[in-house]
Formats: sequence, C-alpha cells, structure tokens
Amino acid sequence: MLHCGMAKRTRPHDVNQIAKQIVDEATKAEPPKESHVSNKKNPAAVALGRLGGLKGGKARAAKLSSGERKEIAKKAARARWKK
Repeated sequence: MLHCGMAKRTRPHDVNQIAKQIVDEATKAEPPKESHVSNKKNPAAVALGRLGGLKGGKARAAKLSSGERKEIAKKAARARWKK
C-alpha cells in the first residue's frame, strides 16, 4: 500500500546494490547526484564518425560484385522471414 506522496521504489537485481540501498534507506543517506558532464561528446569526433558512416554503405555497395549483393540480400530475407 502506498502512503501519501510516497512512490513505490523498485529494488535493483544485484545483491550488492540491494544491500547498499537497504543501508542507505536505514541511515536516511541521500543518493549521490549523477553528473552529466561525462555524457557530453566531443562535437569534432561526432562529426568525423558521422562522415565515415555516411560514406560507408555506398563505398561497400560499390565494391561488392553482383553475386555478393544477391547473397547478402538472400541472407537478409531469410533472417526477416525466420521470425
């Protein structure tokens, strides 16, 4: 049963994380705030990766022979219909 203003919290699946959460709840410790600084990406690296990604498919298709393209297409069709 939920009390006024208290949302039900789920427990993690890892035993060590469960133990830490129990200790934190028992001692009323505040969970550490996550920093979003590490999630930022270098814009130059993103642009460089995207540039290679945009070229990759066309360059690969130009290099393949007709037979190789057919075999790849057959394999893809088998994978789709397998489901």
